[in-house]
Amino acid sequence: MNRRRTSFFIFILSMLFFYLPLFILIINSFNAGRGAVWQGFSLKWYRELFLYSDNIWSSFKYSLIIGVISSVTSTFIGTFGGIGIHWYNFKYKNYLKIISFLPLVIPDIILGVSLLIMFATVKLQLGLMSIFIAHTTFNIPFVLFIILSRLNEFDYSIVEASFDLGANEIQTLKKVVLPMLMPAIISGFLLSLTLSFDDFVTTFFVAGPGSSTLPLRINSMIRLGVSPVVNALSTLLIVFSVVLTLSTKKLQRYFVK
Repeated sequence: MNRRRTSFFIFILSMLFFYLPLFILIINSFNAGRGAVWQGFSLKWYRELFLYSDNIWSSFKYSLIIGVISSVTSTFIGTFGGIGIHWYNFKYKNYLKIISFLPLVIPDIILGVSLLIMFATVKLQLGLMSIFIAHTTFNIPFVLFIILSRLNEFDYSIVEASFDLGANEIQTLKKVVLPMLMPAIISGFLLSLTLSFDDFVTTFFVAGPGSSTLPLRINSMIRLGVSPVVNALSTLLIVFSVVLTLSTKKLQRYFVK
């Protein structure tokens, strides 16, 4: 009984640690004042966000465009790369696995500096293209890891049955393998989108003039203190994330069926 109470107490503390700052942020987004002292309910920071914050929405647009394109690219490469690594035997296969997972353990600052040096070497102008390449680079290993984890639990007898019924490799891939991998593909895409949208360190090194993403813009806004407009924007992002998560669960159940 004591162990159960202790576990419940630790659980409550963990939930407070994770969600209390978010709750305070949401409350402050409706605060009429700029400080932490409550001065009345108001929507003026949301009004200022939508009417007078063109620079924030420009950065949001860049983050969304880069996030979606890099996530689609990394999901495509990671999915077919994982299928190839798992089912085909070739020389240096194990070494390729190790190299593919290196970006998972390399610190972001080292990855950002190395990419900056590479872009300078090939004389690629820093901007949206350099950010896209950087985000795709660190997203691919995450997708690859999710796909390989799903493939390790894959029932290969289904593929053999498909071959026995006369299907070739392309037909088996389209009709059997990809539908079975769809929950993992969706998870990989959403994880990539989240990582791309939230990334600051790597983007800081590879972003050029006029290509500030939303994390870079927020960083420049809070140097002199947290703006209530940032609280309003963060609240909208939290709501969007919750809606997206719930929608994704329903979508995954549809593909699992």
